[in-house]
Amino acid sequence: MSVFISAYIKNSKKIAPLFLNACCPPALQKATTQSPNKRNTSVLSASQGKFVEFDKGITKMLWLQASIVIIFVIIHLFAGLLLDQPAIPRSKWLSFAGGVAVSYVFMHIFPELAAAQTTINESEPIFAWMEHHAYLVSLVGLIIFYGLERLVKSSRRDATRAFQTPSETQASRGVFWLHIGSFIIYNALIGYLLVHREEQEAWAMSFFAVAMGLHFVVNDFALRQHHKNTYHDVGRWLLTAAIVFGWVMGLMVKLPEPLIAVIFAFVAGGVVLNVLKEELPEENKSSFIAFGCGASSYAVLMLLF
Repeated sequence: MSVFISAYIKNSKKIAPLFLNACCPPALQKATTQSPNKRNTSVLSASQGKFVEFDKGITKMLWLQASIVIIFVIIHLFAGLLLDQPAIPRSKWLSFAGGVAVSYVFMHIFPELAAAQTTINESEPIFAWMEHHAYLVSLVGLIIFYGLERLVKSSRRDATRAFQTPSETQASRGVFWLHIGSFIIYNALIGYLLVHREEQEAWAMSFFAVAMGLHFVVNDFALRQHHKNTYHDVGRWLLTAAIVFGWVMGLMVKLPEPLIAVIFAFVAGGVVLNVLKEELPEENKSSFIAFGCGASSYAVLMLLF
């Protein structure tokens, strides 16, 4: 990924026009009529016959987004190794991650959900009927993920009663595909929203990366608990690909702002549910001190910046 971006920026004058149109989305370029003799990173747009100037700020943002995607990829592929280390107190680690995620929900998700509602209210009539309904979309997302979680647990209970010990049980194959399919959509939407966030400053993106990275670690732990080797052999690769796919689609396709607001509302509901069900561990497996440290430290950092 990084090699592609580097080669694309350094050799942009040599890239064929058709390749440019395919790989350089409108969100990352602006058409100008400047002379090609200027020392700007400019290339010829085949569709408009104009020169495309890459803004340095946009280039930096592209690199930052790519770095965050790479971090998410590493988390999905190797989080299992981290959680399997006997030297790491799992309860404290998960409680700290839960505190960060809960703080992120209250200090970032809820305010952005209000902003999404404003965007919907000011939209075209096709979305305007959803006045005050961004929260309803968020509730739908929460209900869907809650229903899937109940389905997975029911499948594991059936397997336990059938022939397995509780520690060895995993959901059925069909339930696995339904469950992992929902998280594929979830991850792809998060990857897409990485490009179309309201706040694109470097500090805001960094906070997002920390919160969602820890969120993915705990999601990975839960999915491994439910699906065992099936998740390790298949699921984690699909979720990794979904993140990358969503990000690339975000670069290539710009949906209407009201629709992006609806997508965010749906994802927000899923995030809230996943925070509540996984990142607030059972009482005998949790650490209140670690949870409080995670929540308070993240909240203080957000207030400072």
